[in-house]
Amino acid sequence: MHRYANPGRVLRLSRTLVPWLGAATALLIAAGAYLALVASPADYQQGESVRIMYVHVPAAWMAMFCYAILAGASAVGLIWKHPVAELAAKATAPIGASFTFLALLTGSLWGKPMWGTWWVWDARLTSVLILFFLYLGYMALHSAFDDPARGAKAAAIMALVGFVNVPIIKFSVDWWYTLHQPASVFRIGGPTIDASMLLPLGVMAAGFTTYYFYVVLLRLRAEIVAGKIKALRLRQVYG
Repeated sequence: MHRYANPGRVLRLSRTLVPWLGAATALLIAAGAYLALVASPADYQQGESVRIMYVHVPAAWMAMFCYAILAGASAVGLIWKHPVAELAAKATAPIGASFTFLALLTGSLWGKPMWGTWWVWDARLTSVLILFFLYLGYMALHSAFDDPARGAKAAAIMALVGFVNVPIIKFSVDWWYTLHQPASVFRIGGPTIDASMLLPLGVMAAGFTTYYFYVVLLRLRAEIVAGKIKALRLRQVYG
């Protein structure tokens, strides 16, 4: 872990990985879109509306995955003062917020024909909405202080406290009565959905994952370069 506290090493790593991650993202999402829209069958109950789930479900997985990375990187930054971890957390927040918004939007689009309403205040939907606000709160708090170090520390503490919401999202359909369907992929006993539907979900999830790493490395590189430019300017000002 401490090897990657060196920003220069992270820059070299990103230059190597970014082109491969970009190509993998394009291929996986293109393949996933074909499998979801063309190759997979319509559901016997949901009809063609099931195709929304091939975006909704991976986006929801990524919303929680990104928050887990955000909280983990925040913890590393707080405990070990790891400078790149702090930047990784900052770079992850807007990506995670985007996935969460996409999950909420596509869930609403699916809910209208299936439930007859755009939104219900059940446990799963409400906890995902809270996750979205946690991302927004992290970003707002990070930039709310004149001293960037204080902002990063306050935002990291908030991220760690907010992590309790991730298991709530995961198990909300088991703990409370909810309109949202229970887990059908990551569950004891294995997936309950047909392979023709599981494959597009897996490919899209892989594409979303490589997209996350592609974008977070680009954002991390931009943060490191911006920090170097700021340090050079301060040297010029103060001699």
